[in-house]
Amino acid sequence: MTSDTSLAAALAAGTVVLDGGMSNQLESAGHDLSDELWSARLLAERPEAITEAHLAYFEAGADVAITASYQATFEGFAKRGIGREQAAELLALSVETAREAARRAAAKGVTRPLWVAASVGPYGAMLADGSEYRGRYGLSVDELADFHRPRVEVLAAARPDVLALETVPDADEARALLRVVRGLGVPAWLSYTVDGDRTRAGQPLEEAFALAADVDEVIAVGVNCCAPQDVDGAVRTAARVTGKPVVVYPNSGEAWDAGARAWDGRSSFTPEEVTGWRASGARLVGGCCRVGPEAIAGITAALTP
Repeated sequence: MTSDTSLAAALAAGTVVLDGGMSNQLESAGHDLSDELWSARLLAERPEAITEAHLAYFEAGADVAITASYQATFEGFAKRGIGREQAAELLALSVETAREAARRAAAKGVTRPLWVAASVGPYGAMLADGSEYRGRYGLSVDELADFHRPRVEVLAAARPDVLALETVPDADEARALLRVVRGLGVPAWLSYTVDGDRTRAGQPLEEAFALAADVDEVIAVGVNCCAPQDVDGAVRTAARVTGKPVVVYPNSGEAWDAGARAWDGRSSFTPEEVTGWRASGARLVGGCCRVGPEAIAGITAALTP
């Protein structure tokens, strides 16, 4: 564990700040992420760059680093000629790069507790075709569980502080992920990507959040990789349905064009919004795509008494 205090205990005591988007931070440092592995490619080619990205967020005020394993899967690595043994090593490395960033932050004078969240992206992230924003892959819950289990087990064995089951577009996939994390001995949060008051696959959020209400391993439930305007209602629903702390980290407000593999539109995210989210039940707050260290610093300032 990166901190002697558990993340669950920290959430019970107050609000914890997440980092922002990994890809935009890497791109701002000059790295090309245009292939299907996205930021996970740098685990094999430039892990130091990932450590530096995590460090930038810790220095900006983030308490939790989300690893660069969102798009890292055995299947995705296999397409690049990377075998299962090396793929497992790269998954574990994603946790270690975040831990190393925490060590460097401490060496530079950061004294607050820091945690590492191992990212578990949805099945659609492996496809790299934007389907994580649609769900409904045509796979059963059993098939989705079989896909996720090997990767989740490797990440859990690397002993992160928490598993981030994130950008989940479909309640069926949430069922599969919740099945996989039971009994692993590592806490998790579950966050959906949403459109209004429904998952991207169209299920009501009340039903989607309810799946995690009685899962002891889940320490927070909420939303990420969504428009800022969809957050407030989702926070209230998640808090009411589950009684758990709520996790929220939206995009900047720009829209992803999967065909062009580019962001379109203008940012609508303002750090000041987070105080309203906290009032509604959010306890784990940060940003996702196109939200950088400057915005995280703003969130930290807004949430500091």
